[in-house]
Amino acid sequence: MVQLPKLYAITDPQLSNYTHVEIVERLLAAGVRLIQLRDKEASSKELLDQARACLELTRAADAKLIINDRVDVALTANADGVHLGQDDLNVEEAREILGDDAIIGVSTHSLEQFKAALKTSANYLAVGPVYATTTKENPDPVVGLELVKAAKVLAAKDQPGRPLVAIGGITVERAKEVIAAGADSVAVISALYPWPKKLTLDSHPDVTAQAKKFLKAL
Repeated sequence: MVQLPKLYAITDPQLSNYTHVEIVERLLAAGVRLIQLRDKEASSKELLDQARACLELTRAADAKLIINDRVDVALTANADGVHLGQDDLNVEEAREILGDDAIIGVSTHSLEQFKAALKTSANYLAVGPVYATTTKENPDPVVGLELVKAAKVLAAKDQPGRPLVAIGGITVERAKEVIAAGADSVAVISALYPWPKKLTLDSHPDVTAQAKKFLKAL
């Protein structure tokens, strides 16, 4: 069984005005050891180039890099795994392509989807959005902590060691209650990129400091 750290950080250049490489550098400096490369706008070549550059950093730090959605990029870059949505390749198709050693996760947004995911070879299962989120143009309905709790019960009966990841609107202040509800790890996007209140031409969110706050809270 794969063991996941409590913080699962997700890159987003659009939110941070950093490149993926710059984000990964800052996350690793904070002590983050599980990162998902997520970019809905990059071309295949851009994403592949960024993935390869980020993998040099994560491997040097003994961290894992997961690619969002793109099984082809994960395979070509030789990433540690892929995270799949409900509209992507299914888990077994991705497993056939990436092999038994790949870390494959899948997002679920209802108890029915979670039950179906339990029957797959996914290494971890994600549920969400736990809270309202702004990182998707058409977000799924908020599931709340109730789905996290229900999913944990089902996972414990099926495979007690398979990690449960919660995602969606999780802040530093909410992280503890999400773990208390049964999540083994919290996936965080927008809360990692808090912009300063007073903006200048050189302003950037302090990704390292924010990631450290999450790690301390968890």
